[in-house]
Amino acid sequence: GVSREVGALLAAAGSGARLGRGPKALVEVGGRTLLDLALAALAPYVDEVVVAVPPGALGVWPQRPGVAYVEGGATRQESVHALARAASARYVLVHDVARPFLPADVVTRVVAAVRRHGAATAALAVADTVVTAAGEELDRSLLRAVQTPQAFERELLLAAHESAAAAGVTATDDAALVRRLGREVALVEGSPLLMKVTRPEDLVLAEALASRLAAEARGGR
Repeated sequence: GVSREVGALLAAAGSGARLGRGPKALVEVGGRTLLDLALAALAPYVDEVVVAVPPGALGVWPQRPGVAYVEGGATRQESVHALARAASARYVLVHDVARPFLPADVVTRVVAAVRRHGAATAALAVADTVVTAAGEELDRSLLRAVQTPQAFERELLLAAHESAAAAGVTATDDAALVRRLGREVALVEGSPLLMKVTRPEDLVLAEALASRLAAEARGGR
């Protein structure tokens, strides 16, 4: 087969329960689905695209040329594990369709970092004051909010998932599973545009952002 250098793994198996609009990946913002927005942002930088769809949805999922589909699991972690098994690229970018506005410069930074370090993630300095539930203030200069895309040597990502599954370990992101193997994950600058669409009010912000970005793309101000 073709030797593929960089692949995109899109976790699109979320039920979107909190949004209440059916599968999250097919929710529309600015007239395009969250999945299509993410695909469009990643396509110029990758040789392979694999999408994890909700369990049981393979037969009815809208197909796109050049995109491979796998059935996701009950959790995001299971879905990414399935994606890592299905892909063939040397490096893979794992991205959540819940973050549809992916700037090109973030993709290029993450790809450059994974080639250098074997593992990298977009992350953002924390602007808010952060406290623990008990009210203790944390030093935000030491904190980063982790975003996606996260990129890994595919074999490393697979090993991290196999190890976690065998040990019954769960984590909220893939970088945590890779760190569990003792590997460092490089942090590269993310973007405030990588907001996560989770709640109905996030859709209001996303619609506003979509129309603004579309106007800028048309050369409007």
